[in-house]
Amino acid sequence: MARIAGVDLPKNKRIEIALTYIYGIGRKTAQKILKEANIDYGKNSDEINETDVKVIRDIIDATYRVEGDLRRDINMNIKRLMDLKCYRGLRHMKNLPVRGQRTHTNSRTRKGPRRATVGAKKKVGK
Repeated sequence: MARIAGVDLPKNKRIEIALTYIYGIGRKTAQKILKEANIDYGKNSDEINETDVKVIRDIIDATYRVEGDLRRDINMNIKRLMDLKCYRGLRHMKNLPVRGQRTHTNSRTRKGPRRATVGAKKKVGK
């Protein structure tokens, strides 16, 4: 099992797909890496040898920001927006959609499940 950037690549998958299990690498980036390393896209992740893994690891370390570094950068960018108290930072603080989506009817993922409406209760009695 190949281990690249702290992630165990899955067995019995095409190497092009297996590389996408690394945070920060998508299909296009995986294809660029494999092209630079002269490795066939269709080759299974089980079939690549240690020299190929080393070449891929070196390319990723040299040119791409992945996993922990990328996550840290993203979190620092969000924290910076929140410290500036700009519009996007305020939306992050309030846990609302940041990029202009409507919130009247949608955005349940961001806002969470609906809360019971607190309204006037019927009078019971005479």
